[in-house]
Amino acid sequence: MSRFDPHSWCDADQPAQRHLDLELSVDFVARTLRGKVRLHLAQRAAGPLDLDARSLAIESVRNGSGAAIPWAIAESEPVRGDRLRVDLPAGTDLVEIVYTTAPGAVALGWLEPQQTAGGRHPFLFSQCQPIHARTIVPCQDTPRHRVTYDAAVTVPAPLRAVMSAGAAGETHDRHGRTTWRFRMPQAIPTYLLALAVGNLDRRDLGPRSCVYAEPETVERAAWEFAEVESMIASAETLFGPYEWDRFDLLLMPPAFPYGGMENPRLTFLTPTLLAGDRSQVNVVAHELAHSWTGNLVTNATMNDFWLNEGFTVYAERRILEEVYGKEYADLQGVVRRNALQVNLDHFGKGSPYTKLRTDLAGVDPDEVYSLVPYEKGAQFVLLVENAVGRARFDRFLRAYIDTFRFRSITTDEFLAFLEQELPGVYARVEGPRWVDGPDMPDNELPVVSARVDRVRSLAAGWACGARPTRDDVDAWSPTEWQLYLQDLPRQLGDGDCHWLDETFRLTKQGNYEVLVEWLTIAAGSNFAPALPRIREVLSSVGRMKYLKPLYTALMKNEATQAFAREVFAEAADSYHPLSKGAVAGIVKA
Repeated sequence: MSRFDPHSWCDADQPAQRHLDLELSVDFVARTLRGKVRLHLAQRAAGPLDLDARSLAIESVRNGSGAAIPWAIAESEPVRGDRLRVDLPAGTDLVEIVYTTAPGAVALGWLEPQQTAGGRHPFLFSQCQPIHARTIVPCQDTPRHRVTYDAAVTVPAPLRAVMSAGAAGETHDRHGRTTWRFRMPQAIPTYLLALAVGNLDRRDLGPRSCVYAEPETVERAAWEFAEVESMIASAETLFGPYEWDRFDLLLMPPAFPYGGMENPRLTFLTPTLLAGDRSQVNVVAHELAHSWTGNLVTNATMNDFWLNEGFTVYAERRILEEVYGKEYADLQGVVRRNALQVNLDHFGKGSPYTKLRTDLAGVDPDEVYSLVPYEKGAQFVLLVENAVGRARFDRFLRAYIDTFRFRSITTDEFLAFLEQELPGVYARVEGPRWVDGPDMPDNELPVVSARVDRVRSLAAGWACGARPTRDDVDAWSPTEWQLYLQDLPRQLGDGDCHWLDETFRLTKQGNYEVLVEWLTIAAGSNFAPALPRIREVLSSVGRMKYLKPLYTALMKNEATQAFAREVFAEAADSYHPLSKGAVAGIVKA
């Protein structure tokens, strides 16, 4: 038995899947998908085939001619889920499985009408990254094996289904149901399989992009994301042609657990990006960058996750620099470096989870998810760029993308390519300390920015009584506000909190990046006037980036622990299962 992915039952000695034909019928009442999948194998085979599954009710397994095939749940583990073993008759190249998902499938978020913007129709969305595709379809759920797919999704009218694939038509039946068809011709890892169903409208943003959203928010979304086409064009000048045909966006309901998810052809985005000032387009830039670094060149396992995210954060900043200038990109970088430090402190000095290349055998990737692969990874990429110069590094990056396009690679494969193309550079930047060493090495590049220095100087003066004036902050962007608040003490006296809030009306902020940074201070300081707003945010937003620091701050203060548990008890059922699990670990700690 040859396992190459610690989070999959997939056996490297068995045939690989190459294409999925998927039929799904959505049942909002039962909160299940009834599915049929035809797995097309790369070659004819005989003997055992191990697939990943989790809590799937398997009804039948057949081969291409319709004959039943023996199968069994051969083994189960808390992290990997169920090993579905199918015994293939000689010459089998297609396996058909009929099944039903569990009502609590981790990949699926089921929302009642009152949890949507319109309040009249339910909503369903998936989140398969990192290892949750197995909860909605039995498959080889490892990024090492890429697949194309066709799908037919039947939903109650008037709801629309959308997927990480090209639309291929729709049909309506006499029972009030619509079947939406999709085709994905580019091979993807299974974690990029994505589905959403809801009352969705659309607005075109450019010749190869549109935004889907509920009718109540679609106009705001179209305005907020209007610059997407210029981003795509800028990214192409940096990284080469966009190879996914379209870059459409789906504005999710508030329960979506992430800022964005880079599902090819259909990026999912949190509604907290609707700040009304286009100040959070960095999230869109990040998901767009994944079209090259992540979706086109993919990490082979979750141990190599930094290859996706480190390169994508670097690429995101290059896009932002191209579109908005270097100062804007630098500000974003400093804010994210501050956030990284919070994660490093959480894990503790010497933690194996602060390495870029990790060993996550037996570890749920969701439980150790952090900014380490993102920000430490990006800092390493920046070091390499600095060592050889941007022009030479850009040639290397294009060669990297061209060489490994539509492939999933390990850290060792990347390092071999790096040594081949840029000999000696890995040693020169002390690469082993970055890739296989914990913590942040002391040779990271400092950000040189007068704009950053001005903000940080004002924050540093707080302890000595220095306070920003209205003239100081009038021209600040939301990112500068975020940086200033990050640099303030996490606990302030009541008088200081009152002064900040009354002077700058922070509790009334509409930009969630600024608002949550302020509310985290207020929560840690037990600032009573902010508690109603904290309750409102925790009850209406499911993005883990905001939930985790707010609940953590509340739980660190004995006076607010009961408040945190009370709010969680009221709001938990509105969260996605991933968010609910993450917060449960905080409030029960």
